[in-house]
Amino acid sequence: MDNRPILFFDSGIGGLSVVKEARILLPDRPYVYVADDAAFPYGAWDEAALLERMVGLFDELLARHRPVMTVIACNTASTLAIHRLRAVFPSETFVGTVPAIKPAAERTRSGLVSVLATPGTVKRQYTRDLIRDYAARCHVRLVGSENLARLAEEYMREGFVDEDEVRAEIAPCFVEQDGRRTDIVVLACTHYPFLVNRMRKTAPWPVDWIDTSEAIARRALALAADLPPAIGGTVADIAHFTSGRPPETLRRLLSGFGFATL
Repeated sequence: MDNRPILFFDSGIGGLSVVKEARILLPDRPYVYVADDAAFPYGAWDEAALLERMVGLFDELLARHRPVMTVIACNTASTLAIHRLRAVFPSETFVGTVPAIKPAAERTRSGLVSVLATPGTVKRQYTRDLIRDYAARCHVRLVGSENLARLAEEYMREGFVDEDEVRAEIAPCFVEQDGRRTDIVVLACTHYPFLVNRMRKTAPWPVDWIDTSEAIARRALALAADLPPAIGGTVADIAHFTSGRPPETLRRLLSGFGFATL
């Protein structure tokens, strides 16, 4: 029996979409949520600089929180850094987040799939390798949104989002070709599920919107089978913001998800 937490990491609050699913499958573990809000948004960062930042940050976080498992609940961070983190911290267990390209390729009927992501995830070779390996027979459009993660953060904090801005960001996902239409959009950023209802409302036609939150939680559950049993209910769930000064709206939001903010 132990009370070591599962650590969830994201550039902001998008990883809460994964936490929501994980709580259903892994209710007995204490959770630590880390938002690297001092560096948000990740999508515009230079790769080398972001990788260096993440390795240094995890050196501190792992020593401080001693997690039994770490979930990188961020596509941009995972596609960039998951291999490096596993190499630098070989005794740690990491669960990554990757675009759901394989299930999208399996489910599409039209053969037209769009991947909606941050610019960082779109340009990553990791993403292109997934397309090559699992979606070679599909036409996959990569759409790098500059603003959706920010819009999702604003929506979660304030409860309002400009639907015209959402419409403009998702518009490149919708392709018509030889009488066929895009029928699946992969939400390749953990922030985006919080806006999916607005996306449905502003989309030019209905599509399936695929996110990976449940799949990530199930992967964590599978790995947890090899861990010592959790004590359950003895340690408070905490949230840590790297800026050290989250606004009160974020504190209230995290409180609603069961986290005490450090």
